[in-house]
Amino acid sequence: MLDTGKLNMVYFVGAGGIGMSALARYFNYLGGRVAGYDLTETALTRKLEQEGIEITYSDDPGEIPRDFTDRGPAEDMVVVYTPAVPETNNILRWFRDNGYSMVKRSRLLGELVNRGRGIAVAGTHGKTSVSSLAAHLLRELPDGCNAFIGGIAKNFNSNLLVSGKSDLFVVEADEYDRSFLQLFPTVAVITSMDPDHLDIYGSYDEMACAFSAFAGQVRQGGILLYKEGVDPGVENSGNIRHLSYSAGNPADYYAQNLKISKNGLAVFDLVTPNVIYRDMELGIPGRFNVENAVAAAAVAMLCGLDETAVRKGLISFSGIYRRFDIRINKPGCVLIDDYAHHPAELSACISAVREIFGGRRITGIFQPHLYSRTRDFADGFAGSLNELDDLILLDIYPAREKPLKGVTSELIFEKVKLKSRMMCQREELPKVLGGMATDVVITMGAGNIDAMVEPVEKVLLSKTRLR
Repeated sequence: MLDTGKLNMVYFVGAGGIGMSALARYFNYLGGRVAGYDLTETALTRKLEQEGIEITYSDDPGEIPRDFTDRGPAEDMVVVYTPAVPETNNILRWFRDNGYSMVKRSRLLGELVNRGRGIAVAGTHGKTSVSSLAAHLLRELPDGCNAFIGGIAKNFNSNLLVSGKSDLFVVEADEYDRSFLQLFPTVAVITSMDPDHLDIYGSYDEMACAFSAFAGQVRQGGILLYKEGVDPGVENSGNIRHLSYSAGNPADYYAQNLKISKNGLAVFDLVTPNVIYRDMELGIPGRFNVENAVAAAAVAMLCGLDETAVRKGLISFSGIYRRFDIRINKPGCVLIDDYAHHPAELSACISAVREIFGGRRITGIFQPHLYSRTRDFADGFAGSLNELDDLILLDIYPAREKPLKGVTSELIFEKVKLKSRMMCQREELPKVLGGMATDVVITMGAGNIDAMVEPVEKVLLSKTRLR
């Protein structure tokens, strides 16, 4: 068993990943010696460097800091890696060949969280929003909470929240590579179980079995909270409370009398098993976020937060970067950036934009993520993208995958029925947008499309000034 309390030196292979960077920040906060490697310099890796974490962008083992190589393997040192980094990576191979203690990101997270009380949020969609909002709410507890988040929460401008006093950990429970099976939470949340990661699971049934195993790891006396209509696949035990939530359908926790304002913000009554809380206000737009808010509020109340604190937290929540992130909102010029990379997420995002900006022309820019996901869900992607007025489709972002024969963005493109559609290289995007009439623009995807958001923003603002 890994004794995380004795770790003084931690090296991260793939330090720029959103989950890896949160762990790097945690050990840096504790005062340990933290360094790492990543393939690409990003805003996040630059931020880590500003915080005192040494990052290299070459996989030459000679770039590893001398204090890690000169000491050799030691009990207070560990090398953390992620499946996103290929086994052929030279730094990863050097540490392995020289006998260093190696641990997967998911196991290290589990070792940290399982020492205390874990609130683990799982699901193919919504887990970042629910976990971020739950952490924001639970900060109001007397001892606060700790959180490892899969996005940068605007309220604390980080993917890490550290209390220093609390043993409560809010974490995302990632289904990829069955990572969430390292967690044994006190409270487990399942937001959704739509088919995804079929490259790992092979079939939906296998994915559902993994979620069932995760649900079965809730500690005795704990709580399993799941979206109404989702089957967690475990028997309701007398020692574990099973509770449901919903954005509108009757459940243990649900919203009723929902009203959406012109700016997309929601007011609703929160129905709980014991009382109805009237006129709860949510500080972020989107009907789909009401469901996330109900789940987060349920978690907070089950952890002892009172009504006043929940009300305050819901209305003061500012959201997460790249989650329905409204970057520009001017007459004739709107830009929204979203992490959507699954057909259901695309539909939810586009539907929310339609509701808030009804009657306006919507241009969607989508970068598919992974060859396998493109192959498996091409029909679904096309169906969702047909809800746009204009489509700009980028090349597939491969991430960890090698190309698959016959799988390109054209697989989606040829199924889209829109009259206004085009394919575009990512680097050409600002030029293309500069030459077309736009009103409401959405950038969507989980790859490196995020690096184009600022250039797109500049182009759209410059066009606005020229009018």
